[in-house]
Amino acid sequence: MSKIIRTEPNDVLSKAVEYHGFVFLQGCTATDLGKDIKGQTREVLDTVDALLETHGTDKTRLLQAQIWLKDIRDREALNEVWSAWLPKGGAPARACVQAHMADPRHLVEIMLTVCK
Repeated sequence: MSKIIRTEPNDVLSKAVEYHGFVFLQGCTATDLGKDIKGQTREVLDTVDALLETHGTDKTRLLQAQIWLKDIRDREALNEVWSAWLPKGGAPARACVQAHMADPRHLVEIMLTVCK
C-alpha cells in the first residue's frame, strides 16, 4: 500500500497531501489581507513555493491550478503576477473563477496539483 503524507493536518484539512508522486495543495490564501490583488497573489505564490519545497518538488512540475478571485475583474492583475512566477513553457491546466470568499478581505485563493 502506498504511503500518504499529510502536511500539518488538522480537523478540517491538511496544507498538502502527497500520494504516489503527486502533491495536492490546500487552497492557499494570503495572511496580510491589507494587500491588493497583486500583493496577495505574490504572498500566496510564496506560500506555494514553500509547500512544494517541503514535498521535494517545485513549480516546474505543475499539473493543475484552480484559482478563485473575489472579483473576476482582478484576473488581469493576477495574471501579471502568475505569468511572471510560472516557469517558461510550464503553465498548468487551469481554471480561474469568481467566488464568494470565506473572508471578504481575501482577494485570491489558489489550489494546485503537482507531481514530484
